[in-house]
Order: sequence, then C-alpha cells, then structure tokens
Amino acid sequence: MTGDAAVVPEQPLRVMVVDDHPMWREAVGRDLVSAGMELVATAATGVEALARARATRPRVVVLDLQIPAPNGVEVTAALVTEDPTVRILVLSASGEQADVLDAVKAGATGYLVKSASSAELLDAVRRVAVGDTVFTPGLAGLVLGEYRRLAEGPDNTPGVALPRLTDRETEVLRLVAKGLSYRQIADRLVLSHRTVQNHVQNTLRKLQLHNRVQLVRYAIEQGLDDELGG
Repeated sequence: MTGDAAVVPEQPLRVMVVDDHPMWREAVGRDLVSAGMELVATAATGVEALARARATRPRVVVLDLQIPAPNGVEVTAALVTEDPTVRILVLSASGEQADVLDAVKAGATGYLVKSASSAELLDAVRRVAVGDTVFTPGLAGLVLGEYRRLAEGPDNTPGVALPRLTDRETEVLRLVAKGLSYRQIADRLVLSHRTVQNHVQNTLRKLQLHNRVQLVRYAIEQGLDDELGG
C-alpha cells in the first residue's frame, strides 16, 4: 500500500438561511461561510424556503419564524415531514412561550433568540446538525414544562407496554432528558461521542421516534428526567 491512499475529506456542513430581512440574512450567511460551512441557499419567504430546501437539501435550516407565508412554523412542519433528517434551528426575535412551543411541536431541533452571539449561533448550528437540541438559556424550561403538562394530561394512557431499553440506553436517555449535549453525556459516562450517538439512535429506533426532541418528551413522560440526580 502506498501513503497516497486517501482519506476522504469531511464535507462541509450544508446550511440554508431563511429570513425576510436582507441584512440579517446576509450577516448570518457570512458567519456560516467564515466558519467553514457551505451556504447552499437563502430565502426570504416561506414559499422560497420550501422550494430551495427541496432543490439543495441542506442539513440544517436556520429559520426565522416571522416570514411571509407560509410562516416559519408551517415551513418547519413541511420540511420535517418531507425529510425527517433535516434539522431546523429557529433564530427569532421572539422568545415568547407560544412561539417556542409551536416551533418545537412542528419539529424544530433548536431555538435561539436573535440576541445570541455569532459564536452561540455557530455552536448551535453544529450541535443541531448532530441531533442535539439547543435552546437560548431559559427557553428549554418552557419546553420541558409543556411536555410535563402533556404527560400528566388525560391523553397519557397508563399501562402501555414499553419497549425494552438496555441499562446504558436508559442512562443515556435520562441525561438527554436533562438537556445535556452528546459531548457532555460522553464526558459524564466516560464514553466516546460516537458511542453516545449510537445509543441515542438505537433508542430512537426502538421507541419509533424521529428526533431528539421527541426523545426528550418520551423520557419526561416516563419520569426518567427525575430519576438521576444533578
């Protein structure tokens, strides 16, 4: 063998930016490109967003909620329905509970307010790309509180047979429910980042869930988030 056998370079992260304010859209796009990501498309309206996402298949969509129709929540739901692997990071001026919950219920993987720094945005894009849920501090509590409310509601049917998870999968799931990133879980359990990803993917498959937000909801419904101390 020769030393030329080549290592295939990692492909840049493919991102689309959707915002109806041109200066904001361009500034976010510049930050992404400067960080080595590939800006595959931009859009100013919901119609443009849907068409350009279908044409370019970004891995992450950075999306404002307040865009000409269809709005950001409707775009999120449509994109996730068409491609469950796409990750939606909402970047909005609003931190209102209703907006956050609507976005998450539609399938958003993260939610930042526009006061976030460039470094916070870039970190969030990278994290949602690997399936982490990312929220501006304080907003995660809104989501978890709503999931608890739903879990305690009349639609929560007791006695349903649960799929069998391994002890390690259950342990990882408890930490996911607490909002830890894959890296934090790996450090805490002395595992590799890849191993944590594998456990999460196995759990998603067993529970017939599609993303980490749904997994957090399942964990809270089962009370797993309260079973592991801080």
